[in-house]
Amino acid sequence: MAYINDYAYYQNSGTNPTDSNWGSYQYISLADIVNNFMLMYQGNHELINNIERYQILFHAKRGIQELNYDAMKEIKILQLDVTLQLRFILPQDYVNWVRISVNENGVLKPLTENIQTNWSSAYLQDQDANILFDQDGNVLRPENSELDLERIRGNGKSIYLNAGNSFDGSEGYCCDGNWYFDYSVGARFGLNTETANANPTFTIDKQSGVINFSNISNAASVVLEYVSDGMEGGVDANVQLNKLFEEYIYAYVKYSILNGRLSVQEYVVNRARKDKSSLLRNAKIRLSNMHPGRLLMNMRGQNKWIK
Repeated sequence: MAYINDYAYYQNSGTNPTDSNWGSYQYISLADIVNNFMLMYQGNHELINNIERYQILFHAKRGIQELNYDAMKEIKILQLDVTLQLRFILPQDYVNWVRISVNENGVLKPLTENIQTNWSSAYLQDQDANILFDQDGNVLRPENSELDLERIRGNGKSIYLNAGNSFDGSEGYCCDGNWYFDYSVGARFGLNTETANANPTFTIDKQSGVINFSNISNAASVVLEYVSDGMEGGVDANVQLNKLFEEYIYAYVKYSILNGRLSVQEYVVNRARKDKSSLLRNAKIRLSNMHPGRLLMNMRGQNKWIK
């Protein structure tokens, strides 16, 4: 961004919102990236010449997208209440999830992804299990499948150690250090750690754009931490990049253009590819935030007594 004075940074020159410039110095805008590349990396005496602005803009946006998927760790956080169908609607810029938690009494409890599906589509069938069609030959569909209804009503069984588990609340007895129950004797012996979770579980329905929950109350507050592509809803003026990756994005654009051109020597393309890879590695190291204070806090646990 352009350099601004302290009053413009802290108070946005007296206009609302006053916090729009906070933390902005660590980023560079997409427009500045394109302008800088056209000024410094293309011309009659450069490897790249006769390039159109829209081509640089395209490759710069692709590079920013790849950085958001892989290295930048620009995590967005959204808090919403679960709907009556026990669903959380994914935000429009969602690409992948990082962590999903439920907010209970001010404490964020991380949820586990269910390895079993708890949703499905369905077709209407008659008593002989024949699929039913309308007058136009299209299959008839119910509003919810049986799996969805069981999940919404809270009747679905669970392989996890939560409210949907068949052993939830059941009493057992201990014999020779092993626990047994009145039915399915030994079911908890050799507990599967993959399903040892007492919190509700979730499954992401990517096609419908929702997160389906099981064993969770209506209007529960859920916090979604997710990764976006950094395109800010398609508004180029809002797209920005951390300055730690600025040199890499120039190398990415240079490599992408040279790699797609005819009559470019292979060693030139390979050199651009190596520059891109090395700059990405350097930027990842810079962004790793390996502060001595964090390492010290972890090292303090080495003297902990283990009983």
